[in-house]
Amino acid sequence: MIGNVIVGQSGGPTAVINSSLAGVYQTAKERGAQKVYGMLHGIKGLIDGLYVDLDTKIKTDMDIDLLKRTPSSFLGSCRYKLPEVTEDEEVYEKIFRQLNNLDVKYFFYIGGNDSMDTIKKLSDYAETKGSDIRFIGVPKTIDNDLAITDHTPGFGSAAKFIASTTKEIIRDGLVYDYPTISIVEIMGRNAGWLTAAAALARGEDCEGVDLIYLPEKVFDIDHFIDKVSDLAGQNRSLVIALSEGIKVADGRYVFELADHVDVVDAFGHKQLSGSAKFLSDKIAAELGVHTRDIEFSTLQRCAAHMSSRVDITEAYNVGGAAVKAAFEGDTGKVVVLKRISDDPYMCITEIADVHKIANIEKKVPLEWITDDDYVTQDMINYIHPLIQAELSPIMVDGLPRHLNINRDVH
Repeated sequence: MIGNVIVGQSGGPTAVINSSLAGVYQTAKERGAQKVYGMLHGIKGLIDGLYVDLDTKIKTDMDIDLLKRTPSSFLGSCRYKLPEVTEDEEVYEKIFRQLNNLDVKYFFYIGGNDSMDTIKKLSDYAETKGSDIRFIGVPKTIDNDLAITDHTPGFGSAAKFIASTTKEIIRDGLVYDYPTISIVEIMGRNAGWLTAAAALARGEDCEGVDLIYLPEKVFDIDHFIDKVSDLAGQNRSLVIALSEGIKVADGRYVFELADHVDVVDAFGHKQLSGSAKFLSDKIAAELGVHTRDIEFSTLQRCAAHMSSRVDITEAYNVGGAAVKAAFEGDTGKVVVLKRISDDPYMCITEIADVHKIANIEKKVPLEWITDDDYVTQDMINYIHPLIQAELSPIMVDGLPRHLNINRDVH
């Protein structure tokens, strides 16, 4: 099918999302695409007529190499929820008018759960209107909460950063001759995959974190205080990893127990922050122990200096697999990763129906969470292969060099 390609990025950025963009771009060009357009700021940008011809931005093999190593979303991102067609069909008409004007026949969207909702709605609309445009989702999210796929690109590098930085926090806390308690708050709204990665810090050279709390289990504050009191009473310095999304029995997030301001995005997601601060202050007040709260916040998303080569390679591969699927006739699908071997580690790409992925959260299995506030070896074995090897940044004048888009738009 003759026609052009368009690709966009949506949701939170990662250290390897641009490797998927490189995979889409290179594979599309190799398969004969005349034009590969990039949406600026995702589907919202396309609605507003913001796009670029990627040939004017990616000109050399060095640009591709830099793009793979550049963190965050090269094309910009958005958190825009497409309305239902019954609510506002005009939005869809505008999108398809833009695509037809650009002679686009292949649409790729790199993102997480909410982005797959966009692919679902657009592919469904195309089917009802008899459009021949093909829509494919390219998985991305550090939260690792997409259904069906073994894991998502972006997760491995974030897990590598979390485990590495946690080791350094543990080393820091052990220098004092009195106990300190460090509470590390890690991203993961309703799924604890990222927080579980802190368990990888434990090894021959590191004592590891002492406690891990994931949102899949109800958080009992009294139990938590008692546990910390017991461990601190052994004159130990403690490091505790917890998810930003932990909730108490009545369904409230822990951070909501303190004074806070609700900030909600287009998908109704609250901005989560402050659980570590609340618990740190509570421990200091009740136990009289020196405490420190540490929020990894956005640092864990785009730490390209700590990226996993496995992650970068898989991110590139899912971009290429998406193009292959679309050019061979698929639409309304998402590329997924299927693990076929742990030793040696091997993963292949497959295609799954977007309706079985969009708006479905994959959570940590309860059997991988222990009763003594930790995770099992199965969890560690699952994450461990995903953090392997490195792709060092290209350093210029002592700092990583990134590819930065010049936002000239039509």
